[in-house]
Amino acid sequence: MERSAALDRVETILDRVTEEPMPVPVREVWVYGDVALGLDPVERLDVYVTKDLLLRGDADAAAEFRASHGVDGVGQSVSAEWAREYPEYIRANDTGHAAPEKCLAAHLLPDDEPVHLEVCNAPFDDNVTRRLRAALDREAYEQVLDPRGVQLWADGERATETLEKLRGGELPFPTLSGAFEMLELGEETAAEVAEAVRARRAEQDGATVRGDVV
Repeated sequence: MERSAALDRVETILDRVTEEPMPVPVREVWVYGDVALGLDPVERLDVYVTKDLLLRGDADAAAEFRASHGVDGVGQSVSAEWAREYPEYIRANDTGHAAPEKCLAAHLLPDDEPVHLEVCNAPFDDNVTRRLRAALDREAYEQVLDPRGVQLWADGERATETLEKLRGGELPFPTLSGAFEMLELGEETAAEVAEAVRARRAEQDGATVRGDVV
């Protein structure tokens, strides 16, 4: 994507999160990777959403949408009010249960743009370190998050000045391997992790989404 188009997409996501009901409560929106570095064009736009879990179930809504859409969990894992307003964005996982990350992706992203959405109940910085530790333990380096992130929205407030700096390419970041070295990886391991992350991203096509719960 041209950088201007990628940042326009980011602003559209922020508009929707601010102004429209969401399938789950959204607490934070970050961008990370290429778009944070000021690159033009942006190979893939990486967006991270911190969500809250729904804690109160609605058995009547669950039965309603099971009958009408063949999907379980509406009113439990995703908001029934949202589903009634945006039924076209209801998405389920392989077991037929409403999937918050897939519903968010359907609502926020077009299918034909190179945008990756990460959805988790943990803040970006926290999840970066959690995912890194888990990946190192399993040597599954492709699961690591690029730690070079920029927070643009939190608890209903936009980081307007930060977004302006992002548009101007004014935010300094290290190389990807350098970022992992700053997280106390050795130089060789940092280079291996960085290469695995780049290879994983190169395999992705169109809009993609990953959900995570910690």
